[in-house]
Amino acid sequence: MTMNRKPVRKAVLPAAGLGTRFLPATKAQPKEMLPVVDKPLIQYAVEECVASGIENVIIVTGRGKNAIEDHFDASPELERFLAEKGKTQLADMIRQISDMVHISYIRQKEAKGLGDAVLTAKELVGDEPFAVLLGDVIIDAVPSATRQLMDAYDATGLGAIAVEPVAMDQIHLYGVVDGEPATGPHASDRLLRVRNLVEKPKKEDAPSNLGITGRYVLPPEIFSCLERTTVGSGGEIQLTDGLRLLAKEQGLLAYRYEGRSYDAGDKLGFLKATVEIALKNEEFGEEFRAYLKSLSL
Repeated sequence: MTMNRKPVRKAVLPAAGLGTRFLPATKAQPKEMLPVVDKPLIQYAVEECVASGIENVIIVTGRGKNAIEDHFDASPELERFLAEKGKTQLADMIRQISDMVHISYIRQKEAKGLGDAVLTAKELVGDEPFAVLLGDVIIDAVPSATRQLMDAYDATGLGAIAVEPVAMDQIHLYGVVDGEPATGPHASDRLLRVRNLVEKPKKEDAPSNLGITGRYVLPPEIFSCLERTTVGSGGEIQLTDGLRLLAKEQGLLAYRYEGRSYDAGDKLGFLKATVEIALKNEEFGEEFRAYLKSLSL
């Protein structure tokens, strides 16, 4: 990393959406608090931030999202109750949730799209690079997908977005990258220079099969790009449109990260994520696997 390049210390987690795909479950609770096995969705993203070396997490919330703040806040009454009952491991786990990283909150006044949610965090991010993690995408990777992007940024000074191959019958659900192999001293078969990005194209119009996977490391110049981005698909300010402008003006990389992603953003993806993560659980994974096998008999 060059001496004058600021490190990535902050991450933005957009959590202001209405969660309509999970109604009625999300009528009175945030989608981000739906449990995947034994943790709420958003905790997986916060833990990835910690594993990546992020020091400050900025969660963009909206009305009805108080449960997120409560989850990451200290809970001395619960800790004391658990300790008095001799459940010290549970008390320690609850304490660790509130102690794992410094978290700030800012409200997006109206759900006007992912690009607007990121722009809402401008003052808290300041003039430095930052990560963006979409909380409904869980990525199992070592090092973390965010850390892989941070390393790409440290090496090149360019923003980087995580991508992965997507089945063409699913490509219309993704932002899709039009890229070419990166050149220079840090070139690799995983690194592409972005020429263009297309938001949710038809498969016949898709420039590639590489879908954006909900992890980004971006320079502060993205805020200027978003401020100049007009309302796009769905009547919202799309982050993809801001990234397209960033790619044109500053340059942008796409990184085919190493790992496995779980798209928990809809009901079927949520169920798949729950099953696959449960199978990896050291406490009951094998018993759960045996149960699933018994269902197929």
